[in-house]
Amino acid sequence: MSTLPTHIGQVEMAEVKGFLADDEAEALYRHGLASAPMGAVLEVGSYCGKSTLYLALACKAHNSVVYAVDHHVGSEEHQPGEMFHDPDLFNANDQHFDSFAEFRRNVRRSGLSDWVVPLVAPSTVCARHWQTPLAMCFIDGGHSLDAALSDYRCWSDRVMRGGILAIHDLYPEPELGGQAPIAIYRLALASGLYEEVERVNSLGVLRKR
Repeated sequence: MSTLPTHIGQVEMAEVKGFLADDEAEALYRHGLASAPMGAVLEVGSYCGKSTLYLALACKAHNSVVYAVDHHVGSEEHQPGEMFHDPDLFNANDQHFDSFAEFRRNVRRSGLSDWVVPLVAPSTVCARHWQTPLAMCFIDGGHSLDAALSDYRCWSDRVMRGGILAIHDLYPEPELGGQAPIAIYRLALASGLYEEVERVNSLGVLRKR
């Protein structure tokens, strides 16, 4: 039986924009609960906050926080004319994609503001002077090979021994989806530093040896 909450505060989770399936969300929440007592939790690619809220709820149980890294101007696939563009998130006044207002609204209405630290900047900028070891890192940022590799190189070394590295949108067959996330997943396994814990739908979960 699923333990995943359907409502968090005033937020109906089924209505939050995002691409996280329920079984993937439940796995994130479960690993967040197990990881938060050990140290910091961080995600790369918050979008409108669906994964953020599940990780924040897990962190709340242990008085920890989730660091939510996202520049909020959209990845390549979110831009006008692209497959995953959402016109509701396009700022017509400034003529650019902007998911931050929706993200803040969801965090505020969830009642989890004290357990979410938004880092509104590119992943590379956030990682530049990062010193805190990560008990869990969830990578779900840009899906170009350059973006995925950059996120992996920025954050995988910062995961503590015994910590979790979770990567979203793993598709073994190219016709099912982009290959950048599964490329960095395979890179992590090939490094010998990580072992596979589980695969849930398109979410892969690794533990650092």
